[in-house]
Amino acid sequence: MSTPLLLADASAAHEAPFVVPRWRWLRKHPTLILGALLLIAVAALSLAAPWVATHDPQDIDPLARMQSVSAEHWFGTDALGRDVFSRAVWGGRVSLIVGLAVACMATALGALLGLLAGFVRWADAWIMRTMDGFMAIPGILLAIALMALTRASLATVIVAITIPEVPRVARLVRSLALTLREQLFVEAAHAVGTRLPWILLRHVLPNIVAPLTVQATFVAAAAVLSEAVLSFLGVGVPAQTPSWGNMMAEGRNFVAVAFHIILYPGLLLATTVLAINLLGDGLRDALDPRLARQL
Repeated sequence: MSTPLLLADASAAHEAPFVVPRWRWLRKHPTLILGALLLIAVAALSLAAPWVATHDPQDIDPLARMQSVSAEHWFGTDALGRDVFSRAVWGGRVSLIVGLAVACMATALGALLGLLAGFVRWADAWIMRTMDGFMAIPGILLAIALMALTRASLATVIVAITIPEVPRVARLVRSLALTLREQLFVEAAHAVGTRLPWILLRHVLPNIVAPLTVQATFVAAAAVLSEAVLSFLGVGVPAQTPSWGNMMAEGRNFVAVAFHIILYPGLLLATTVLAINLLGDGLRDALDPRLARQL
């Protein structure tokens, strides 16, 4: 008679570890959830720009110059009569593309250079002195100089922002590689004759994925800000391309009479950067086993 009850208790005890920790994990990492939700909302709004935008972002209406918020123009209009809401949602695409592309390129290149510097002793000095040289120049100044030498386009903006971010990733990966190369499992792999590329792929890379992912989120946030600064200064994406930086640059001369021109692009920019930083902080807490035990 007691067998069904015992089986039920055993089944409940078996299922509980798979259900309860998930909810506990969500409650322990609210910054991760909040950052992900904000970023998803901004990304969804930008991706849906062709359907969400109420006007063509390039349409000029001189009779509707600098109008305030209304049912027809949700965020008002700018100095040329263009709809601010439509330009803002289209401009989000530029920021997200730049942030994602720079994060991927800088992380991949920085990880490669950092691993080489950490495991190939003769290349360490050459690689890191080059990285130190790039880091001696402020990132935004280096990006402006690179943009001045090339033609303004989205691709050149991505390259100009990526180059200053690579040394930061390379230094992080090198420090991790120097620690990992002294571990027993790496020395054992060397002892049995395993080739260096296979050691890096099989034993080292999986152990640096977590901090590298967190670093990539901060690189993406910095890239979004850098793109806005470059566009604000007039050396970013072409002026005809809707961008949050371009919009704020065009509206800075009309702050006293039409503050909404820079208000809404600025809010979207701040929300995006905040979301990425919250996501990075949440990933750091979730992926660090020492912090996980403390939580």
